[in-house]
Amino acid sequence: MTASSLPARPSLGSLRKQAKKLVRDIAAGDAAAVARARAQSPNVDVPISQRTAQFVIAREYGFAGWQDLMAEVSKRLGRGLEWAAAQAERAIHDNDVERLRELLAEYPALLSWQRDGMTRDLMSMATGAYGDAGDAQREAWFTRCACAELLIDAGALVTPAVCNDLLQSRARGLLALFHRKGLLPRTLNFFAALGDLDAVRAALADHAYDLRIVNEAFVCACRFDQEAVATLLLERSIALDPELHERMGEGTDRVAFRNCFAKSDPAQAARLGLWKVFAMERITRTVHDRDLTAFVRGLRRESWLLGDAWVGFQAELIGMATLRSGNDLEELVAALLDLEPAILRHDPPPPSQAIENAFTYATTHMLPLLTRIWQVPDDLPHAAGLGDLSRVKRWFDAAGRPALGDVATHAPATSVHPREPQWGGVGVQQVLDTALAWAVINRHFEVADFLLQHGADVDSNWNSHEPASILHHLVFLPNPYESMQFLVNRGIDMTIKDYRWNSNAANWARHGNGDEKMAQWLEDAERQRALKR
Repeated sequence: MTASSLPARPSLGSLRKQAKKLVRDIAAGDAAAVARARAQSPNVDVPISQRTAQFVIAREYGFAGWQDLMAEVSKRLGRGLEWAAAQAERAIHDNDVERLRELLAEYPALLSWQRDGMTRDLMSMATGAYGDAGDAQREAWFTRCACAELLIDAGALVTPAVCNDLLQSRARGLLALFHRKGLLPRTLNFFAALGDLDAVRAALADHAYDLRIVNEAFVCACRFDQEAVATLLLERSIALDPELHERMGEGTDRVAFRNCFAKSDPAQAARLGLWKVFAMERITRTVHDRDLTAFVRGLRRESWLLGDAWVGFQAELIGMATLRSGNDLEELVAALLDLEPAILRHDPPPPSQAIENAFTYATTHMLPLLTRIWQVPDDLPHAAGLGDLSRVKRWFDAAGRPALGDVATHAPATSVHPREPQWGGVGVQQVLDTALAWAVINRHFEVADFLLQHGADVDSNWNSHEPASILHHLVFLPNPYESMQFLVNRGIDMTIKDYRWNSNAANWARHGNGDEKMAQWLEDAERQRALKR
């Protein structure tokens, strides 16, 4: 094949199907398919992964690799800017400043590009933090300061939302960059975050700020460790808020109080007031610490948190407990429900990831407690996660094809947690792969085998948050070796790398989870499997 053999309007779906067919043919021992792969990559081992198959297909069409083929497809379909935007996002993700510079030179419209008319643009991609960026290392992990500076100097629009996101992420380096470039709003929040005590004093003297604004600025100062500014703003809040004045007068330690707001949401403090946020943070910390006595004592002391107005917070506490296994966390949830919180009577119950967490993090033993509030959805993934093979089979027709009905009624489409854009939409394959993941996580291997025989992909990029693999997710679960061995035995591609860190599962174990034993186990399993081929 040559590049000219590509149709005038090529189908991306068709090209992907060609790669999948090549994988299947080689796995079935088709000599001609093996010869095709080795003609493009002489030293390739068989069976091959989907990525290798895509490389082979691209080479057969005369391109250096899959990305080059995708670029040509996008151009022929009239989606050149969309392709360039995807490439720019990848360059930002990889912190490849020179590649980003090349793309901006070739596609100046990228400076004002927005995804689907929404506020997601290249600047928000460079400055947005997936997690807390409150120290230098985490800021380097989650943000791309050099790319942001290039975009600023090239003339990219900086929206107020981008600046406000810096306060949420606690990205000190980016905050300093935007300040140096004169891009930050001259408001009390930003003066507080920068620690500009003189500017804060002048602003307080010149304007009669209401309590909401002062509370929000106080939290901004706490988030950026600006102690002097936080102390000044706290005294102003105490003077403006009779409840806070009374509570602080009861002997609350001011340093401990300030420290409690290091990761709080400024908007929440403005809406609820400092004392309520402080009380909620203290109780949340008892869940993280698995301190049942302090948890119950705190809820009894702040019994208003058990009322109707706080069912969302009650749901958050339960959701946090389902993220990690352990009888102590199950006891925390049971203790909360024993206090008769309003969530037990709320109709409908508030949205929550608690049920989903139970399947994703192998805490389905908590379902008897959770189902006092929420129902387990009647769909394929939840049936698989429960190990209900008869129910799983009902989602397939007599010929063994998926018969899901509306995929929007199945996980992951029904997830409360928003899907990352790298995943795209939800189709039948994503439902099958979620079902496979939950079956493997919860050690229902007969169900998992059935799903693999009926279209689920062992090399799925399913993961709890961003594209990676089921094996990546298992790294962080307790005693995952049986589930890992199942995947290894079923031929999972152990070289799959995640989207954000570009690392395989062994490196997640070693560097993300600090578990050298697990990392070595994964590497040994890969070597042993290679020897058996």
